[in-house]
Amino acid sequence: MNKADLIDAMASDSGISKAAAKKALDSFTENVSGTLEKGGRVTVLGFGTFSTSERSAREGRNPQTGKKIQIPAKTVAKFKAGSDLNGRL
Repeated sequence: MNKADLIDAMASDSGISKAAAKKALDSFTENVSGTLEKGGRVTVLGFGTFSTSERSAREGRNPQTGKKIQIPAKTVAKFKAGSDLNGRL
């Protein structure tokens, strides 16, 4: 399912227009992104938790040449599925 499919499903399930569903989805993703950017976490009970994690710098290898490269440290987004979501899978 891509973003357009999700918007269509949200609109039909909730009985709202596609424009309103797109606006709601964009608001959700923007608020989650903004919270994670500030180092916070977002928990949707039963669905899951969005958070960030720090990856330390490490040494890797270029798979084409085998040459050693330095991979810099960075912050990555994480999602941990909630109990209700895990139960459905």
